[in-house]
Amino acid sequence: MSYAAFYQRSIDEPEAFWAEQARLIDWERTPTQILDESRPPFTRWFTDGRTNLCHNAVDRHLRERGDQPALIHVSTETGREERYSFTQLHEQVQRTAAMLLALGVGRGDRVLVYMPMIPEAVFTMLACARIGAIHSVVFGGFASVSLASRIEDAMPRLVVSADAGSRGGKVIPYKPLLDEALRLSAHQPDAVLLVDRQLAPMERVPGRDHAWETLAERHAGAQVPCEWLDSGEISYTMYTSGTTGRPKGVQRDVGGYAVALAASMKHIFQGAPGETYFCTSDIGWVVGHSYIVYGPLIAGMATILYEGLPIRPDAGIWWQLVEKYRVNVMFSAPTAVRVLKKHDIEHMKRHDLGSLRALFLAGEPLDEPTARWINEALGVPVIDNYWQTETGWPILTLAHGVERQPAKFGSPGLPMYGWRVKILDQATGEELTEPNKKGVVAIELPTPPGFMQTIWRDDERFVRTYWQGIPGRTVYSTFDWGIRDEDGYYFILGRTDDVINVAGHRLGTREIEESVSSHPAVAEVAVVGVADAVKGQVAMAFVVPREAAVLEDEAARLRLEGDIMKTVDTQLGALARPARVRFVGALPKTRSGKLLRRAIQAVCEGRDPGDLSTIEDPTALEQIKGR
Repeated sequence: MSYAAFYQRSIDEPEAFWAEQARLIDWERTPTQILDESRPPFTRWFTDGRTNLCHNAVDRHLRERGDQPALIHVSTETGREERYSFTQLHEQVQRTAAMLLALGVGRGDRVLVYMPMIPEAVFTMLACARIGAIHSVVFGGFASVSLASRIEDAMPRLVVSADAGSRGGKVIPYKPLLDEALRLSAHQPDAVLLVDRQLAPMERVPGRDHAWETLAERHAGAQVPCEWLDSGEISYTMYTSGTTGRPKGVQRDVGGYAVALAASMKHIFQGAPGETYFCTSDIGWVVGHSYIVYGPLIAGMATILYEGLPIRPDAGIWWQLVEKYRVNVMFSAPTAVRVLKKHDIEHMKRHDLGSLRALFLAGEPLDEPTARWINEALGVPVIDNYWQTETGWPILTLAHGVERQPAKFGSPGLPMYGWRVKILDQATGEELTEPNKKGVVAIELPTPPGFMQTIWRDDERFVRTYWQGIPGRTVYSTFDWGIRDEDGYYFILGRTDDVINVAGHRLGTREIEESVSSHPAVAEVAVVGVADAVKGQVAMAFVVPREAAVLEDEAARLRLEGDIMKTVDTQLGALARPARVRFVGALPKTRSGKLLRRAIQAVCEGRDPGDLSTIEDPTALEQIKGR
């Protein structure tokens, strides 16, 4: 079947289509009511079905591949490297489930997970899924004030954490951050469960804090059956990055999410049982939930849980893991590839990457120079994909499991099955059907399985935030600008709120960044709009040059600035030309690789940049201040 026909069937016959996909997972009670659209925009899937995420990720594989690797943990921070087969993972998850039950956690209770990339974090997530508890993973090392707000919103019965994480050889103590967050929080959990990695000293609060090691020993050999859950019960909540004010908890179901992930592993990622999947993200982000923990395991694959940097001990570490564990599918971010691009390609070439079939990239738009470099270096398909915390799995990419289709540099691809993607005029709501017309990327009802159910404890906010932004239309706004070309491929142009208004002319920062990054001397760039008394705003570009020597040579900086200005002039016109191009050694990013554009803007305008708890390199903002 052609992909076009496959996609169209998912749109024209959604119930029949998704009933077929539902057969990719195990059900305790097979659903007969596939789609419930009775209360838009709250689409519900498989409403009378009963299943369990942990059963589908672990238990169902025991008979056929119990001895095969399931979880491979590698930490270049501590030197820890270990494998768990499906049978061993099953034992660990049952033990952890018994620990949670002993601490009073039951079906529907919340467990807040504030942990580094260690196996115990995955055990906890799967144990929550096993007993019907709702996990809420907060990125390890998150600042106390932000952590406190999430504790207050989630109201967990239990918090699971550790003494510390480590990043680039630097120990980050978690326990003091957690203690301060609990001091600030109006909600207090019944208990705190702590893994001691022996990285940092920590004080335990008597009666509240429990040692993982002690409870694990007490519950060794425990047998805890899976709790069969209604499809529409809550599997987890996740707080979106960049949230201001009260946290916004994306709420996900059980059955729809399991089916969506199983289908994506087959049709998009082409993962097969017994193979190995390596996603370089973090469990604190939605990519980590979907494609480190649940997706690969549901597909019967081994999944690599990696703690460390892509360039430590050297820029070949990821490729070393690909060779050692015969990785078949890899998932990373464009920023990580740009970091690797700065290093000698021999780090990659000295490893046997023959097992690798494809590299998937997501998290931010993939620029053409980066796409070309990694494509040529690896010699395998490099497939961009576009989605959000709210959607749970890709909206736009290429489904090579259905039909191989060519990639286009700069485009994440085509709408995936089930996603009714439209380009709409932001002011009128009119659908823009002509090719290359810029508008808001929006999604019509019904949303497919795996999409968020609502905002945790706030249906009204869910409707107001996502479904009322386009005049006269009840559509989900991605808050991203995009275009669709004559072949149906979509191109994402940046956030609808990442717009610079220069003397009445609206300019997208993403378009200017694309132009600047096309200059061969540019390694990375961030463009922000900065307040200007005359023009309202002006564009400021911050560039990481490919040659570090430029940073120390004023004449070279001036020459390069002039060249970049000419490039933008030629490609976009004088209106889009940045007011200044500043050169820095690094750009401020989160540990998942997202540029902190609003923080850059705030620094440029002399404002407080806000919560920077997830920033990878705090000195990057200091460099921008100094420019």
